[in-house]
Amino acid sequence: NPAQWQPKPMSHAGNDLVASYFRPRQVMRDQLARGENEGRALGILLIACVVFFVAQWPGLAREAFFDPSIPLPARLGGAMMGSIMIAPLMFYALAAISHGIATLFGGRGDHFGARLALFWSLFVTTPLFLLVGLVDGFIGAGPALIACEILRFGVFVFIWLSCLIEAETQFAAP
Repeated sequence: NPAQWQPKPMSHAGNDLVASYFRPRQVMRDQLARGENEGRALGILLIACVVFFVAQWPGLAREAFFDPSIPLPARLGGAMMGSIMIAPLMFYALAAISHGIATLFGGRGDHFGARLALFWSLFVTTPLFLLVGLVDGFIGAGPALIACEILRFGVFVFIWLSCLIEAETQFAAP
């Protein structure tokens, strides 16, 4: 009976993802309150990196069409290597550097909080990475792509800094 049908509530991650655009510090506070779980943090990072890889497909297909000297499978292989194998290592290093810088400015959090702040911010901005990928693939270089890149970068920096501030202040290590 259609009158009795009720939509299922969104998953916790879906609610948190949307809320992160409006209340990133509150969402980070909730994420940190779930406890330190490196597997969860790594999972969040890997999901984001897989989405980054997928987001590159339209642009890579466009490049392969206009310049067939490098076939699409080779381009996809390089993108996969960078997005799924190298990028996570770079993000771990970036999280450690950001924690060190935050400590210089009086941050009292821990390394896990800094990692989670970065990884969660990357995960939250994956829809914007997909948007940039679509614009790159269907429109190509130009003002639209630049505007999307600026939007993606600005939103990422805002969410990341908000989450990092929360991780370094709210849940301070003793």
